[in-house]
Amino acid sequence: MATSRILIIQGHPDPGGRHFCHALAESYGSAAVAAAHQVRRLDVGRVDFPLLRSKREWDEGALPPALADAQRDIAWAQHVVLVFPLWLGGMPALLKGFLEQVARPGFAIGVDGRGGPGAKLLKGRSARIVVTMGMPAFIYRWYFGAHSIRSLERNILRFVGFAPVRRSLIGLVEAKGDRRERWLAALAKLGRRAA
Repeated sequence: MATSRILIIQGHPDPGGRHFCHALAESYGSAAVAAAHQVRRLDVGRVDFPLLRSKREWDEGALPPALADAQRDIAWAQHVVLVFPLWLGGMPALLKGFLEQVARPGFAIGVDGRGGPGAKLLKGRSARIVVTMGMPAFIYRWYFGAHSIRSLERNILRFVGFAPVRRSLIGLVEAKGDRRERWLAALAKLGRRAA
């Protein structure tokens, strides 16, 4: 089996690191390393950066120095795993702000000087979205149409070139029993395969 370069982006905004999202990311990452994949980790909750407040800032503003390593890691990766909890039906605001900052023109989207307008500059990379939620995942998919995850896939990841984009929606995270252990094992299996 060929080895892959994997970037795991921990999108839980609490830097304390004791949430199920953290355990899932660790399970994936440890299994990937054991399978000889190269793994880098990025914890958005531990990165200090400002939010964008205008289109001009996004088009022309300087990338905050704290995010230069994040862009380098994304450029290095062949596969990106994005782990976060569902908050108010979508990703936490800090994660959205992070993606807005790093997916700048000239890095993720082409401009006249690099790749031509609208070019998908992050082509050749795959992604997996891992989302935890309190409700059953089938309710989120069926009743809500997984709207925010579909938006992340289409309007951010695929828009800049990621393909394929797969998802793991993990519901009832506060339930008792062995559900958590089964999900940790499932993420480890995905990590071994870099999927």
